[in-house]
Amino acid sequence: MRVAFYAPLKPPDHPVPSGDRRIANLIMRAFSLAGHEPYLASTFRSFEGRGEVDRQTAIADAGAAAAQALIRRYRAAPRSAWPEAWFTYHVYHKSPDWLGPAVSLALDIPYLVAEASHAPKQADGPWASGYFAAGAAIAQANVVLAVTTDDFDCLRDLVSDPTRLMSLAPFLDSEDYRSERSARQEHRTALARELGCDERRPWILSVAMMRHGDKLDSFQRLGKGLARLRDVDWQLLVVGEGEARRQVEDALAGAGRVIYAGARCQSSLPRFYVAADVLAWPAVNEAYGMALLEAQASGLPVVAGRERGVPDIVRDGETGLLTAPGDVDEFAVALRRLLQEENLRRRMSEAAADNVATRHDITRAARILDRALAISRGGR
Repeated sequence: MRVAFYAPLKPPDHPVPSGDRRIANLIMRAFSLAGHEPYLASTFRSFEGRGEVDRQTAIADAGAAAAQALIRRYRAAPRSAWPEAWFTYHVYHKSPDWLGPAVSLALDIPYLVAEASHAPKQADGPWASGYFAAGAAIAQANVVLAVTTDDFDCLRDLVSDPTRLMSLAPFLDSEDYRSERSARQEHRTALARELGCDERRPWILSVAMMRHGDKLDSFQRLGKGLARLRDVDWQLLVVGEGEARRQVEDALAGAGRVIYAGARCQSSLPRFYVAADVLAWPAVNEAYGMALLEAQASGLPVVAGRERGVPDIVRDGETGLLTAPGDVDEFAVALRRLLQEENLRRRMSEAAADNVATRHDITRAARILDRALAISRGGR
């Protein structure tokens, strides 16, 4: 089936790397794996992050014009060139979908959305227009795929038919990470030589963009937690870069024993995960955290904050340890435990890799997306 794919927040070919861009590409790969033909329908961005009403109005007008242009283009083409379904990834008040609902209605094709959210507190806020537009799009969708249980709670009131609300757990291609596990020692030795790490000490890893806001808050909590572990042997390896680099360095300065690896391409990340001993990330306001999923796929246990969708991918006490949001002391205690209990790390390592391979692999996602398309067309 030809599937028109659209990501209003950030298209999959956007030049700036992010978790959102990565997931968009993974969804397109999963559709292909299921035997469908996904293609990028538009690169139009509807994101407005400052709450500027005039700017949102201009984006809405541009989106309506873009939708009509697409409709005219499709209608001028043979029916065989039309999409057979429209799929929009990540719809919420800051990036509503101005294209999919209009095009789907005009062409009489199924409309699907994934990772949609609907927070009632936004109804009277600066993104009110985006909130109501996102809500209307979600309500129109033939199928809504919720990525976390956190999303389910806000979507049930918009989806009248419960069979139209499905779960699509966060996923990746676990083979990309599993295949590197046998080369752990080689990667650890090579990285130690490259970055000046001590192979004898436990390695704590953090992988994140250095941005202001939630990411910086996470780094600050991480720094406070590590400062409570000066009596424990460890070193922190930070992978990532961004405009908040100086503030991140300030946040981690009190912890000491920090090595910065800078920005790395996606294909090089598995060797960092398999070489490390623990991934630590407070995950402030994290939807779920792709780095947490990638770490577990590599057999790396994690310590993270119990934020939003994080419990959907980290099985507390089995694949990692989750701590109360904002509780730096509890975070430090959990990290201390994993650093000091090698047998626990080993057990969690195996459980983490198995968890991702069983519940969060791209092959499972492909089956779910295939079923979602069938349901959107009236099948089961």
